[in-house]
Amino acid sequence: MTFWIIATIIALLASAPLVLVLLRKRGSIADDIGNTAIELRVYKDQLNEVDRDLTRGMLTEEAAKRARLEISRRMLEADSKKDRHSTKDAALPLWAALLIGAMVFGGGVWLYTVEGAPTYQDLPLKTRLALAQEIRETRPTQADAEDSAPASPPLETPNPQHLELLDQLRAALETRPDDLQGHMLLARNASVVGEYREAYAAQTRVIAIKGDAATAEDYATLADLMILAVGGYVSPEAETAITKSLARDAGNGTANYYAGLMFAQTGRPDMTFRLWSRLLSNSAPDDLWVAPIRDQIESVAFAAGERYTLPPLAASESPLKGPTADDVEAAADMDAGDRMAFIQSMVDQLSARLANDGGTPDEWAQLISALGVLGDTSRARAIWGEAQVIFGPDATALATVRKAAQSAGIVQ
Repeated sequence: MTFWIIATIIALLASAPLVLVLLRKRGSIADDIGNTAIELRVYKDQLNEVDRDLTRGMLTEEAAKRARLEISRRMLEADSKKDRHSTKDAALPLWAALLIGAMVFGGGVWLYTVEGAPTYQDLPLKTRLALAQEIRETRPTQADAEDSAPASPPLETPNPQHLELLDQLRAALETRPDDLQGHMLLARNASVVGEYREAYAAQTRVIAIKGDAATAEDYATLADLMILAVGGYVSPEAETAITKSLARDAGNGTANYYAGLMFAQTGRPDMTFRLWSRLLSNSAPDDLWVAPIRDQIESVAFAAGERYTLPPLAASESPLKGPTADDVEAAADMDAGDRMAFIQSMVDQLSARLANDGGTPDEWAQLISALGVLGDTSRARAIWGEAQVIFGPDATALATVRKAAQSAGIVQ
């Protein structure tokens, strides 16, 4: 009701000037006619004055004749002007001006009922929060979304040799259903070629095999694959995986990004902004979620009613996040126990990141070299086997990793 009261007042204020202009024009015409009548009386007085001047001898007959002709011409011109006002520019009646104003007012109301949203209700905060919760609770399931939404494009064009290796891996897993490493390989490599449904099924199996040992990254990876399988939509099942990831590590970047995306899709940009702004401030420039957040956070802030200026992107750090040769050399000054613990922690960090996010051939080579330094040849050999599956189609990339494997003594 408040809206209609305000809209009616605005429409009346918009119509009133038109009526006033029409009435002002009507008054102006009457004024013009009155001025013309005064002008004619002045000319008649001038004719009488000419006659008096002629009688007193102040004008010659010839001069008086010329004066009468000029005054008569002006009288004719003024009289024709009065006729034009009375015929062509007849004043609008007051009822006509009011009718035109009413038509403008009624036309505006009609146009709004056709093109606007006259039945749209007010949305106070409490109502909006309730609607957002309803959207969240009734949104499509993962299966429903897979039936209607297209999956995200593959990370790279499928290579026949890569597809053949995938077929071999699938065949091997049929006889070894509890092979953890095999399912991890399948999840990663199926996602590379765009087989996201198969990839998240394999990742689900990875989590089942690990049981209570499943990490925050394991669940974040599962959510990532499920979301990619439906083109970016966060389903209730993906939300469950996100929740389990955050329960294990509240700072997990992938889970926090997708949690914010879920809130954006369910009408809570305020929650999205809160999550993404904090995540952006705590992330390295080359973290995977930084670019998509920077592309969207300003519009999210606007929708949330927040004043926000996107900070400049800091210079990227080195892409290699595992132990470098300098790190290993610096550790040489520690005692044996501390040195091994230091190197082992850095190796574990790099291994976990490559297992979940993948990496460049140099990073895989770095991990194998570090494992060789630690003397963990069995693990280095397993990483080398995994690298052959991933980089097999790329001879140059595989040569980089092979060189590290040779240095580690696991390849001749």
